[in-house]
Amino acid sequence: MSNPIVVEVLRGDIVESRHRGAVSVFDGDGAEVLAIGDVGKAVFPRSACKLIQALPFIETGAADAYGFGDKELSLACASHSGEPEHAALSEAMLKKAGQSMATLECGTHWPFDLPVAIKLAQSGALPNACHNNCSGKHAGFICTAHHVGEDPAGYVNAAHPAQMRVRDAMADVTGAAHASEDCGTDGCSIPTYAIPLNALALGFAKAASGQGLSPIRARTAKRLMRACMAEPFYMAGTKRFCTDIMAAAPGRVFAKIGAEGVYCAAIPELGLGLALKIDDGAFRAAELLVAATIAQLAKNIAEIAEITEGRANTQALLATESRAQWYSRSVDATYLTGKRVFVFGDATHAIAAARVASEELGFKVVGLGTYSREFAREVREAAARYEVDALITDDYLDVETRVSELQPE
Repeated sequence: MSNPIVVEVLRGDIVESRHRGAVSVFDGDGAEVLAIGDVGKAVFPRSACKLIQALPFIETGAADAYGFGDKELSLACASHSGEPEHAALSEAMLKKAGQSMATLECGTHWPFDLPVAIKLAQSGALPNACHNNCSGKHAGFICTAHHVGEDPAGYVNAAHPAQMRVRDAMADVTGAAHASEDCGTDGCSIPTYAIPLNALALGFAKAASGQGLSPIRARTAKRLMRACMAEPFYMAGTKRFCTDIMAAAPGRVFAKIGAEGVYCAAIPELGLGLALKIDDGAFRAAELLVAATIAQLAKNIAEIAEITEGRANTQALLATESRAQWYSRSVDATYLTGKRVFVFGDATHAIAAARVASEELGFKVVGLGTYSREFAREVREAAARYEVDALITDDYLDVETRVSELQPE
């Protein structure tokens, strides 16, 4: 099933580009609140799941043993911009455990923040591993390993206890199997596992609400989420979307970007978790879509809707004033993507309705028919595109029988 268009880019009033994607939202009880597109398709969460990966950092007692507070916990969940504060805190975390940046196995890259990168280059210095956007997470891995008496060397390998703890935490919170055949290597060298998008959304709903988790894990997840919301700069950086969206509604929204157009978020007061994926991996689309989705889910948080302002010429199709289809305008409606539909009526209308149902709404056409015998050939050709047999009849009992057989939703 092709994912629907979820974001449009405009030049003037003309649509210049479109982005397809999928969105999944769950509550803490495990009930699906919203599903757009193929939410059952496996995706690599990438950095969007760092909060879950950081659970062992607290659960082993490492974070408290070294006296870490909200800034360090937020940095452990970060894809930071490599600003001086980020690099310095990463190094300070390592020193608390008697380690140095030489222990980091995340690699080195220039700071994401362009002015910082330019200033660093102008000084004649080169970036180090602490400038890596994942250095805080890796510092957390190293501190945890040292605290429990493990050799941190090779901590990025799947067989190292550090990554086994991460994998087990991810599997527990999301409820999805993390099999070796679904494993890839993330940009910072640790394993990443492809899991269904809806499992990721459920995981963040559980993290936000505490439901479905052990008491210790529930407290830990909430503590990490509170830390990130309290210190959003350390989870992202200056003028970063994650920082802006959490700062706009302090303590009420959590949001974390991942590579390739993945985003995870939570609204703790509602116990909701969401995950989305933009098919082409575009950040601009992911950012707009997460803000628009949160704005729809929590209409009482007006500040979130304001985040999308200033991003001229781009709109998410979940936004209230967009040209979204009717089903995208309210998350209170039962979403219909993937549902089975039987279309019958006037030939031209039935053919058009089937096309819209399949291509625009994401329905699965399981039956198509008409009473217009003079257009039987056209209807049969259309039905063949959906791999179904056309029903050509003017007897309502035939239609009733076919509906009974197909049981469309």
